[in-house]
Amino acid sequence: MAYLRIAPDGEASGLLERIYSAARKRAGRVFNILRIQSPSPRILQASMGLYQACMFDPSPLSRAEREMIAVVVSRANDCVY
Repeated sequence: MAYLRIAPDGEASGLLERIYSAARKRAGRVFNILRIQSPSPRILQASMGLYQACMFDPSPLSRAEREMIAVVVSRANDCVY
């Protein structure tokens, strides 16, 4: 089994703390999908930007359709997220 060293809330600083803080404001907590990317805050920030663009930018697909696609792809990849 792989092991990743994640930055807990108390150890986050700089960009990572700003990302964690925004996550808590948005969702009430920091989800593990963000925590596993904590060793590379700039990559985490880019990943979140891609997610935001895919899910919220103008598109011929509805938000519900985008979420359904995400669920199907996650299931096909045996991903629990």
